[in-house]
Amino acid sequence: MRDLVYPPVIGFAKTAFLALDLKIRRTGTEHVPRSGGALVAINHISYVDFILGGYGALPARRLVRFMAKEVLFRNRYSGPLMRGMHHIPVDREAGAASYRTAVDYLRAGELVGVFPEATISRSFELKEFKSGTVRMAAEAGVPVLPMILWGTQRMFTKDHPRDFTRHRPISISIGAPLTVTPDDDPAEATARLRSTMAGMLDQSIRGYPEQPHGAWWLPAAYGGGAPTPAEAERLDREELARRAERRQNP
Repeated sequence: MRDLVYPPVIGFAKTAFLALDLKIRRTGTEHVPRSGGALVAINHISYVDFILGGYGALPARRLVRFMAKEVLFRNRYSGPLMRGMHHIPVDREAGAASYRTAVDYLRAGELVGVFPEATISRSFELKEFKSGTVRMAAEAGVPVLPMILWGTQRMFTKDHPRDFTRHRPISISIGAPLTVTPDDDPAEATARLRSTMAGMLDQSIRGYPEQPHGAWWLPAAYGGGAPTPAEAERLDREELARRAERRQNP
């Protein structure tokens, strides 16, 4: 692919990181393959996870093609950027086309970034995973590369105002590739991926340099003020109900 848009966007992001003096700590970057396809599975805790997730692959000089909401490709501002960076639009009402495109990208040797939870986790713990991640990897014959982000939720996430305070620590952790084959049961492979990423997330939270008791961005299980997974699920259902009502009564 010709990448005329991606490099300048990366340059802009790096400049922003420097301006904010983000304390980004990347571990496990040696697991990112220097060539060949791989499916990068990332936890989803903020609206800037696309940017930081892609940053995790830069030491290997790789670009990540993200599967993202189709609406971003129709926006007058983000659309040209998303298309120029060869990201993959996802229409949740008709996901077969995006699935096929992702498999084609993987077979062509690209890194494809996915969020197995599909939406941002309000609890900042892992939600249930969709099986499409492992099914795409198995069909394309590529490994799944687990990646955990931590700290990005403090910048821009659901139910909280944006906060681009300087000097903020950000953790990007990449695990060893997981092999998935067409003979594997998708549900079992998905559970294995989620278990691996849950362990990585626990290590990232415990290793994070700031642990203020009651902080809104810290999971309840770690003494924080974030909603519990059950409370977060209820909030998600309420949000979906509001969206459905708006569609029926525009």
